[in-house]
Amino acid sequence: MQPFQEAIVHKLREMYHTDMKSATTKQLYNAVSQAAMDTCRDTWAQPVQGKTACYLSAEFLLGRLIHSNLMNLGLLKETEDLLNSAGINPNVFEDVEDDALGNGGLGRLAACFLDSAATQGIPLMGYGIRYRYGLFKQRFAYGYQEEDADDWLAWGDPWSVRREDQKVRVNFGDQSVWAVPYDMPIIGYGGKVVNTLRLWQAEAIQPFNFRLFNDQKYQEAVQQKNDAEAISAVLYPNDDTDAGKRLRLKQQYFFSSASLQSIFADYTAKCGTDYSKFAEQYAIQLNDTHPTVSIPELLRLLMTQGHMGFEPAFQVVQKTFAYTNHTIMAEALEKWNLSLFQSVLPEVYPYVVMIQNRLSNELVKKNITETGKYNIIQDGMIHMARMAIYSTHSTNGVAKIHTEIIKHSALPEWYALYPERFNNKTNGVTQRRWLALCNRELADFITERIGSGWVTDFSQMSRLKPYAEDQSSRQRFLEIKQEKKNQLADYMYRKDRFGLNTSNIFDIQVKRLHEYKRQLLNAFSILDMYFGIKDGRIQGFHPTTFIFGAKAAPGYYRAKGIIKFINEVANLVNYDNAVNRRMQVIFASNYNVSYAEKLIPAADISEQISTAGTEASGTSNMKFMMNGAVTLGTYDGANIEIVQNAGEENNYIFGARVEDLDKIKDTYDPVKLYEKKPRIRRVVDTLIDGTLTDGGSGWFAELYDSLLKGASWHKPDNYYLLLDFLPYCDARLQANHDYADRQAFAKKCLLNIAAAGPFTSDRTIRQYADEIWHI
Repeated sequence: MQPFQEAIVHKLREMYHTDMKSATTKQLYNAVSQAAMDTCRDTWAQPVQGKTACYLSAEFLLGRLIHSNLMNLGLLKETEDLLNSAGINPNVFEDVEDDALGNGGLGRLAACFLDSAATQGIPLMGYGIRYRYGLFKQRFAYGYQEEDADDWLAWGDPWSVRREDQKVRVNFGDQSVWAVPYDMPIIGYGGKVVNTLRLWQAEAIQPFNFRLFNDQKYQEAVQQKNDAEAISAVLYPNDDTDAGKRLRLKQQYFFSSASLQSIFADYTAKCGTDYSKFAEQYAIQLNDTHPTVSIPELLRLLMTQGHMGFEPAFQVVQKTFAYTNHTIMAEALEKWNLSLFQSVLPEVYPYVVMIQNRLSNELVKKNITETGKYNIIQDGMIHMARMAIYSTHSTNGVAKIHTEIIKHSALPEWYALYPERFNNKTNGVTQRRWLALCNRELADFITERIGSGWVTDFSQMSRLKPYAEDQSSRQRFLEIKQEKKNQLADYMYRKDRFGLNTSNIFDIQVKRLHEYKRQLLNAFSILDMYFGIKDGRIQGFHPTTFIFGAKAAPGYYRAKGIIKFINEVANLVNYDNAVNRRMQVIFASNYNVSYAEKLIPAADISEQISTAGTEASGTSNMKFMMNGAVTLGTYDGANIEIVQNAGEENNYIFGARVEDLDKIKDTYDPVKLYEKKPRIRRVVDTLIDGTLTDGGSGWFAELYDSLLKGASWHKPDNYYLLLDFLPYCDARLQANHDYADRQAFAKKCLLNIAAAGPFTSDRTIRQYADEIWHI
């Protein structure tokens, strides 16, 4: 027995007085995790030398940690051998809940960055919130999304260490709370570097008032505890009321202030009280606008505790902070009501005013008189994106097209003012989780042909290109894809009680549910194929399984209507014996990282169909690409760079481009398309003609109106579904037709894998370190 295997057995005895054969899954999980933690404690405890980067993010979508940590420590095989020897299935930990600390690409990107930084020896600390219940656990009831609390901590949290001695106090206008840090080791591949993710939990200063309880005021006795814990209870609480907005702002300030107090204390311990050199020791990256309140908070700390004057303090702030913009969506460029901000953060607001005054003086010096589009405080609102751009030394987009849109369309006035601050950092994903771990069969296939260096140097993937011409390699790739489909079918049956036909094409769209991501367009296209097969218009159709995975924000009712619509389309198709041997539709419930690790390796076609100019980058497109799926998508986000690298001929690009939409944005009339094109009219009418039912909710009629009439806040068909509908259907049928030549299709897939090298987060994080943080 190896030393690590002995350590696991010892932990089981020590913690639970049991052995391998008798232990429950939960006991095994905690014992293995604790034994692994012991192997890296010494490395983790080593102090950071030199400058440290700090990544502030509202989300860290880590997924299940046990497998990736064991792989990075080189202990995965030993663990699986021990489980096998005890007669335990090595997949036993698939029952463990994902850490519920994020939602979509923003949080998953942050997790990939942490992995890449540790693997490359870059000192990067993550800071966020330890959400008690995450976003939510999704289930479907009669096709409707229902939300339950995601009690991920029921499995324990063996990968975290509570640092009670490092808690800090965070003050709001109406309450004060403790921010208690829980530190997670971020283990680089090979285990040589261990960075830290620090997540803050909100706790009451006085959790229980005995006097009130004794007076039989039971609710009041624990009110402070309940109010404090609400701050770190749920990711993105519904904010369609003032109470919800207050809670959101409290969350953002809570982790921003706690993180900065912690960083400030570390600097003081290391360097003393001369804070003029703060930016030489720390670089702080703001992951979108959620942590932007950190800017006035650091200014406050430097001026009140560091005793600096405003101008030198602001210079330190500007040199310390950098800002990543993740979207051009107006609703995501956060704004806070002035009175709400003053009420929640009265100690911070004066520093926002100071920054605004400095900006106003600068605009006067530059002879800019129309200041409305620059002002941080404008029309009774505080504009957080403006504060982020003005008060940092770097603003970056996350794909080439996104950065160009920021510079020339979304924020041209800021680019004109500070062109040197704007730069691009195309997103990436870690190939260790998204290939080496989740697709071990394909990883072995690659290593057999080009060696294992790609695990830490993904540029080596280009050496795989000649094997796309090799018939035996193509055949082996097809066999692996079939294995992954079989594994997904087994997993999906256990999770969703749905039987997949594994001989079908797997056509998959998994991402956050949002109108611009156009899951509704996908559903319309499926209906068009359904009608086309039934009436004989479509011939030679290769049987296809269409898979969706997405969560809609609890207060985003239109998105919930789209989920209901897709589930109704699924019922129509799956229960129609005339077509259900050629088509299947399934909406995977509670889509998360662990589900993605099964779905992505099994995909033949990756759906990336956002309206051109709306998806900043996307990262699922990269995960699908490196697992050998072709991209069916628009010329948007990182899709552009993917097809430029892999060849447009090896993917399926359709639809209007940004420049096309610019030309027609003022004249586009979806009603004309609806009236002229019978296929468009037929699928759109299913929203109102009784083909499908929304159960009387009115959601389908509202979707219908959004396409043809618009709403008070948007024009009709705001995301051009009807414009791109027929080109999308054509491209989809072309991919279906091409799939019939399995060898030729496998060649396309292998060429995509070979071209995936630039899309690693190792490359992205190195660019941040070299070009923004100067580490």
